[in-house]
Amino acid sequence: MLEKLIESLKKTPKKLVYTEGCDPRILESASRLHAEKLLTPILLGEPGAVKEAAAKGGFDIEGIEIIDPLNYDGFEAMVDKMVELRKGKMTREDCEKALKKSNYFGTMLVKMGVADALLGGATYSTADTVRPALQIIKTRPGSKIVSSCFIMNRTGADGKPERYAMADCAINLHPTADELVEIAVETGKTASFFGIDPKVAMLSYSTLGSGKGEDVDKMREASEKLKAMDLPFPVEGEIQFDAAFAPEVGKLKAPGSKVAGEANVFIFPDINAGNIGYKIAQRLGGFEAVGPILQGLAANINDLSRGCNAEEVYKMSIITAGMENA
Repeated sequence: MLEKLIESLKKTPKKLVYTEGCDPRILESASRLHAEKLLTPILLGEPGAVKEAAAKGGFDIEGIEIIDPLNYDGFEAMVDKMVELRKGKMTREDCEKALKKSNYFGTMLVKMGVADALLGGATYSTADTVRPALQIIKTRPGSKIVSSCFIMNRTGADGKPERYAMADCAINLHPTADELVEIAVETGKTASFFGIDPKVAMLSYSTLGSGKGEDVDKMREASEKLKAMDLPFPVEGEIQFDAAFAPEVGKLKAPGSKVAGEANVFIFPDINAGNIGYKIAQRLGGFEAVGPILQGLAANINDLSRGCNAEEVYKMSIITAGMENA
């Protein structure tokens, strides 16, 4: 799944800043990626503590740059820039305090061009990774919100890859119909990037009018707006998961649909359903959950699950640094 990104990074390595430089999962990933010359890691933290953690874990970080936010030569210039960006929303004292934290400091390294991308969240919450990005990086032109998706990946019984996209499972608590439209469009693009030919299902407890309620109305409205757009992929909704996924159910509940029974991109009505849904697929279905991949930001910044392992950090590092190149 990562081959295209790896080839891109070999040609044009990127600088990736890690906000949690002492975390053993980060150190293992950074050491491996540095040795493979796929990217240039930047570890944030007190140098002595980072080196001690690396030595304890047996990770070779020789030649990897370590930056201590509390002892950074360009700190005052960074504060000046953040004061300008926050435009009265934060005082200079507020900015100084924030930039002593690695999540804000790392985000400013990206904003100022010192790093190309950022990966955080090994110990930080999703909110603590996304908040600085929204305040400093902001959304790219054409995007109104930041959303997330997971790429769910496993090898099927026939030996062939099975791959799906699920959103939004980590950012938007109760998205509106218009926000769901943007989430669906962005997730379709992300799915396509990872080799999925998108067929988008707007999930609900109702299929095409079989149920009633505000949540049903929201998914139906979003579906209608998506169908009215000139999209390069089909959309169906509102639709139940069984009708979206199982061909025999899809034919029964939504006959003639281009998506029913064949969906591979699943848009959930809220974060409760999305978070529960992807974790069921991960834990009961044996899918590898790659993500959350953040969508809509003006720079490549991604969030890790705090339960991630070193292999997941490695893969998310390649995705974070490489998607811009591919």
